[in-house]
Amino acid sequence: MNKGWSKSFGLLMLALLLVLAACSGGGTNGSKQTNGGEKSTEKQGDKGGKEAGGKTTLSIMWWGPDARHEATKKALDIYSQQNANVTFKPEFMAWDAFWQKLPTLAASKSITDVLQMDAAYIQEYVSRGQLEDLSDIDLSGIVDPSVISNLQIDGKLYGIPLSQNAQGIAFNKTELEQYGIPLPHKDWTYDEFFQWARDARAKLPEGKYPIGDTTTWDSFNYYQTSMGKAPIMSDGGKTFTLDKDLFMTFYQTYEEFRKAKIVPPAEKAAAFLENDPQADPMASGVVMTRGATTGSVSALEQLMPGKVGVVNMPVGPSGGGWAQSTIFLSVSANSKNKDEAKKFVKWFISDKEAGGALGLTRGIPINPDVYKELEPALEAKDKLGKEIYDLSLDKALPFFPPAAGFSEWVDTYKKEMEAVTFGQQSIEDAFNKIDKMGKELAAKIAG
Repeated sequence: MNKGWSKSFGLLMLALLLVLAACSGGGTNGSKQTNGGEKSTEKQGDKGGKEAGGKTTLSIMWWGPDARHEATKKALDIYSQQNANVTFKPEFMAWDAFWQKLPTLAASKSITDVLQMDAAYIQEYVSRGQLEDLSDIDLSGIVDPSVISNLQIDGKLYGIPLSQNAQGIAFNKTELEQYGIPLPHKDWTYDEFFQWARDARAKLPEGKYPIGDTTTWDSFNYYQTSMGKAPIMSDGGKTFTLDKDLFMTFYQTYEEFRKAKIVPPAEKAAAFLENDPQADPMASGVVMTRGATTGSVSALEQLMPGKVGVVNMPVGPSGGGWAQSTIFLSVSANSKNKDEAKKFVKWFISDKEAGGALGLTRGIPINPDVYKELEPALEAKDKLGKEIYDLSLDKALPFFPPAAGFSEWVDTYKKEMEAVTFGQQSIEDAFNKIDKMGKELAAKIAG
């Protein structure tokens, strides 16, 4: 649940998001996949159901890489061993194939009994009445109450969170210490973050930069919401709020940073490619910080073994960043097996044998007891992800994905702000274009 924050102090976000291109891998949360082709044991629309003799067949669909597929099938076998009356019709595929197929199933009211769901899309399917309310599932002792609160839509829970995810900042602790620069500290404010960047510039040699530049909507949305303002998109995209004063303050700061060489020049920033050994802004030794999520930081640690430290996002009066699951199990509102489906999704995150089979294929398990069982065998890269989550949780704001219908606006935002970084237009001109388009989209969605 995202290259957006990588040019500021990083993100991912969901496709975010989530931002989360890194979330496609085995130890991450949901995001765009490039592996794990479509595989299925059922025909489209062939749902599970009751069989003679009181047996139940649950249909289930998810996306992910092969490692996730194999682990999930093992977990399903375990459930069937523990519940002899239940079998499964699984269907699994890559990210793109999943989101191409789900609308077709939804249109014919043949969504599987259980399905994997992503934060970037759950609001859309809830608004159409296609997901069952799961608020009656008792998650006490399994999921932190603050996480549940952040996940509720109109006071109800439509997805059982599978893993812990959070947005933070990774930093090159080895080089920062080498140049005598204080390491970032938990709960630093935006003012402290900006001043840290100025102070670090004075100690770094030419060609190295404290932080990256920023051109994406989510990086500013973090700032706007931390200051107590509404998210840029709310109410399913019907309300659009782009605070001009905060916008100007935020981007004028980065304009100052470009002039002072606190962030890389636009030409250099355009060539960065996260998780590439030579082109990653931080792994290449050019930028000292970048955004990282619980799921994505492991890839960075593999490029820079032992050199990566993490901290939560800068905070404002209302908090900062986010810490919650962005990947869930949901139940179809049209399922004929709702009770068994609800029983299964709770089991999926609470059973330790299932947790052992699933491992980290969907990220750090949401259930702390399951995580404790896995922790002794975790590698440093996985522990860094848990550290981001723990650092972020108490100040975290909700995760705000782009609203349905705003994909073109997201692209326009980036394009207009890139023009600012290259000196092709003013910050105010960019604001006017972005704000006008957003308000027009919101009015259209509101009808």
